[in-house]
Amino acid sequence: MPLASVRFAVLGAVRVCRGETELDLAGPQERALLALLLVRAGQPVAVSEIVDVLWGADPPRSAVNVVRRHVGSLRRLLEPGLAARAEGRWLLRDAGGYRLVTDGESSDLLRFRALREAGRRTVDESPGRAVALLTEALSLWRGPVAAGIPVQARAHPAFDAADRERLMAVREAADAAQRAGLPGTVLPELQRAAAEHPLDEPVQGALILTLAAAGRRSEALTVYEAVRTRLAEELGIDPGAELRAVRDAVLLAHPQAEAEHALQAGASVSAAAATSDSGSAGFSSAGSESAGSDFAGSDFVGPAPRRPVPPPPAQLPHDLPLFTGRRAELDEVCALFGEDVPHPGTVVISAIGGMAGVGKTTLAVHWAHRVADRFPDGQLYVNLRGFDPSGAVLEPGEAVRGFLDALGVPPERVPHGLDAQAALYRSALAGRRVLVVLDNARDAEQVRPLLPGSPGCLTIVTSRDELPGLVAAHGAHSLTLRPFDAVQARAFLVRRLGADRVAAEPDAADEIGELCAGLPLALACVAARAALHPHFPLAAVAAELREADGSLDAFARSDASLDVGTVFSWSTRAVSDAAARLFRLLALHPGPDFSLPAAAALAGLPARRTRPLLAELTGLHLITEHTPARYVFHDLLRAHATELVDERHTEAERQAALHRLRHHYLHTAHTADRLLAPNADPLPPPPAPQGVHPEPLADDDRALAWLTAEHAVLLAVVETAAASGDAVQERLACQLAWSLEPFFDRRGHWHDGLAVQRTALEAARRLADPVLEARGLRGLARVEARLGLHSRSVTRLERALELFTELGDRTGRAHTHRSLGWESEQHGDLLGALRHNQFALALFRALGDRAAQASVLNSVGWYHALLGDYRQALTHSFEALTMLQHLGDRYGQAATWDSIAYAHHHLGRHPHALLGYRNALALLRELGVPYAEADILVRVGDTHLAMGDGDAARTAWHEALTLLRSLDHPDAARVEALLSGSEGETGAG
Repeated sequence: MPLASVRFAVLGAVRVCRGETELDLAGPQERALLALLLVRAGQPVAVSEIVDVLWGADPPRSAVNVVRRHVGSLRRLLEPGLAARAEGRWLLRDAGGYRLVTDGESSDLLRFRALREAGRRTVDESPGRAVALLTEALSLWRGPVAAGIPVQARAHPAFDAADRERLMAVREAADAAQRAGLPGTVLPELQRAAAEHPLDEPVQGALILTLAAAGRRSEALTVYEAVRTRLAEELGIDPGAELRAVRDAVLLAHPQAEAEHALQAGASVSAAAATSDSGSAGFSSAGSESAGSDFAGSDFVGPAPRRPVPPPPAQLPHDLPLFTGRRAELDEVCALFGEDVPHPGTVVISAIGGMAGVGKTTLAVHWAHRVADRFPDGQLYVNLRGFDPSGAVLEPGEAVRGFLDALGVPPERVPHGLDAQAALYRSALAGRRVLVVLDNARDAEQVRPLLPGSPGCLTIVTSRDELPGLVAAHGAHSLTLRPFDAVQARAFLVRRLGADRVAAEPDAADEIGELCAGLPLALACVAARAALHPHFPLAAVAAELREADGSLDAFARSDASLDVGTVFSWSTRAVSDAAARLFRLLALHPGPDFSLPAAAALAGLPARRTRPLLAELTGLHLITEHTPARYVFHDLLRAHATELVDERHTEAERQAALHRLRHHYLHTAHTADRLLAPNADPLPPPPAPQGVHPEPLADDDRALAWLTAEHAVLLAVVETAAASGDAVQERLACQLAWSLEPFFDRRGHWHDGLAVQRTALEAARRLADPVLEARGLRGLARVEARLGLHSRSVTRLERALELFTELGDRTGRAHTHRSLGWESEQHGDLLGALRHNQFALALFRALGDRAAQASVLNSVGWYHALLGDYRQALTHSFEALTMLQHLGDRYGQAATWDSIAYAHHHLGRHPHALLGYRNALALLRELGVPYAEADILVRVGDTHLAMGDGDAARTAWHEALTLLRSLDHPDAARVEALLSGSEGETGAG
């Protein structure tokens, strides 16, 4: 059957004809479905979008099945006798939705578009022919597109977009008619369009110019005054620059030349709005600030004081004040890398026989502090956890990203993949003198991506392995540590216990050194206990040590006279029962370090009771407070604690402690999530078990500080909970992963976000829970989109939307529409972006979610601005601004002021724009968001330039460039081009 045998009409009432017979469409929903398929003009329409059009915010659970029935009914209408469930040739299943096959002969909308395009191509060569083509195109319209379908369905943005095509065609016809000297031919169509859109300034301007060209100058000025009055009464604003230029052209009585200039200026503004990427959509679609400000007199937005360049990183742990011994080793490395050595290179500090506790880290850190002043560009440190008893080895990519962050590289510049990240890391170090300490490396493969390429850097690596690969391939120097001999062990005890006490019992001191196998860590534990009891004879200490019994098979030396675990077992007997219990339970903590509240959660105690227990353990060197209020185990001591917790606590006790710990992190992260993203929709966590006291977070600053401090720990908690094999813990892992999403997004830690979102989605699928799977798909898609993996993210979002629709989860659908809107923008589909956000807005309004409404209102306003509809942009953004002020969302207020200023700029209201930008900048400087600040300063410069103030424009651009260079951001090149262009123009003038 040829396509022409069936004809579809949507430019007015929806109609279908076969031959000369009009077919009877069954009901309003079927008619609305056909209208949607027609305006999408041969493109596939997702089932979830059809559901939104037919039912809005509250579809029934059977919605998807009803859509299928409507599709079947339409197929049989178009092809009588079609078998049940057969697809036919007109209405096809495509890309997870449905597509109607049409062409310019069968669809009035496609015929209109073809005629309009022909007229646009012809206008320069033959304006008269263009008028004929455009008026023929307009004659196909029999009323508003899809007239008569339900109001709720008609609100879909696709129908609005088609109506706007008609308006653009009317304006194009008016322009062609004026060029051809035939203004009267389009006046009826123009007057009809102007009456339907009384606040549309471009349409009103076209009518004024056409009336003047037809010799009806007085009527043209009357129309202008009527428009000016309506704008003032309904929107509280004056006519924009384009409409004022039209009025001036009429007053000057040179309508032809001035008309063409005004229309071309308006078209260029609209085109710039539709294609410009200078507005940071990722920022401006987020939120807004205070309405009712006085815009008068704000003709300059000055730059902020110059932001200082971030200080060089200084990540070295504390040096040991009682460092002793290792003089020969220090002399060796100092001789190799003295001040006269221009290219330091790499040193590997390893232990004989893979021994732990021999003092590798202590020596590395002490030496690093001694030479730190020779590396003015900073010191980097990372614990690679190569031999962590928990098996939680730090991945090289995570270490590289941590170093890039410390070096001030913006997260959005970090590429995907370890090789690319390592290359960026080497580039960041090029030409710098930086000291890099890579502690506790497992093997050469873990170290290689972290080696600087710059010859001015020194890298110190500690490992239980000698890492011969680094020595052979990279010319590293190897330094092997042995346990202390008797003389060194005695000197160690003298430094801690005093010369008199050791001299009084030299044999006992030597026996202690022998029983500790010459290991500095074991000696430190014994000396700490002896120091707490200055009146105990050293002989008594040695006797207790001989009688102690411990086991640490994984770390035992075959030639040691006593297992080092015995020393630790003896040390733990010196603490209270409560502290010893805490020591054992701390072995269950999966992270590289822990805080007081986390320790309290493991023990099931209040923080006030846990604090003195930690003090007991640090006093005996069983744990170390490596930074204020954060504690860490040595690998040996963690292994000893692991043996003890397995021996002395039942599986149920261990799981209860881990359950409390995970709830501690989940509940605190959930609080942080609500502070950072008040418009999000996290799943509420289950009630916390007894003994869990989540950390109080007063505001978003405290939330960010907590998340930053616990970053590595939270990654480990998600991973271990998901791998537990317990359904309850896997669900907690999912919820924790999703609670971290705003933090990772705000700080740009998208690679870490990718890892935890993958873990969460895998767990959700194992649990076979569609609620969790929908959230997991959306969470992973969002971070994939940030990393540019759009081919994956769009598919996941569409599947998530289907699941949320089937579940009847309106909140989930709304947030997924927002994500799909962002995806549409990245693909250049601004109308699609607007459509998705309008769906989201309707859903949030139905739900009464004011925080989400406020955020999405600004997004809708932003996309209206990008599409050139600045009046609608201001209406939505000012509504958002009022709500965001009431909610106290400062980041959202800043984003909305940016949207408002952007719209004012393109309306020619440059003082209004500058004040809007000034309000946004004040908030961003308060919040400390330098990239968004730089982005807005670029637009401030654009506005000053539009006002003819090139000096102010260059001042703003220079300020933006300073910020972007401090972030090492690629947008700096774009601003440099702006400055070069402006200076060239100045010189030419």
